[in-house]
Amino acid sequence: MVDWLYFGLIFGGMLMGMQGERWRAAWARREWRAKRGQWRMGGGGAPRPIATAGAPTATPVFDAAEQLRCVMAATFAKRPLLNRSETRVLAAAERAVHEIDAGWRVMAQVSLGEILASPDEAAYRAINSKRVDMLIITGAGEPLAAIEYQGKGHHQGSAAARDAVKKEALRRAGIDYIEIKAGDRSKDVNWAIARLAAGMARPAA
Repeated sequence: MVDWLYFGLIFGGMLMGMQGERWRAAWARREWRAKRGQWRMGGGGAPRPIATAGAPTATPVFDAAEQLRCVMAATFAKRPLLNRSETRVLAAAERAVHEIDAGWRVMAQVSLGEILASPDEAAYRAINSKRVDMLIITGAGEPLAAIEYQGKGHHQGSAAARDAVKKEALRRAGIDYIEIKAGDRSKDVNWAIARLAAGMARPAA
């Protein structure tokens, strides 16, 4: 009797959890649809396009079970985190950090949304999905400097504007910005990181 009661309690808890998940997914869909309706309308009530012509508009999937079904029906393939040039810069940065022996580490492809915070929601959304190629952090995980590799074809389209957004956000947070260009050598990376270390060691005025 006790076993059946225990099983019943567990089963009831699972049902309640599943129902709660469905309720949260339905609520999230309603919120998204309401916001989508606002995005589609201008201040005077005129329709505003929300998608690029020819691009399919996909409805976000909020339900975890539906997400799993989508993933199980799809195919995936691994791809390199960095290209060859970026990998060489990462290796040079790791060697330079090791020589400094300050307990620093180098991370790759770091989201700005993970290392920056702002009370301004619009400003945070502007940087949330942006990434830096590499990030130097202390042994305690505090961000010190971002490293961006600018290849030969980097400065095209809106790249300069995107870089300006990242630079300004990092500057306001007190995080250094190291730019490595195509043609720079390992010693250039060493020099930039050595200068960063010297700046950290210099007492505040």
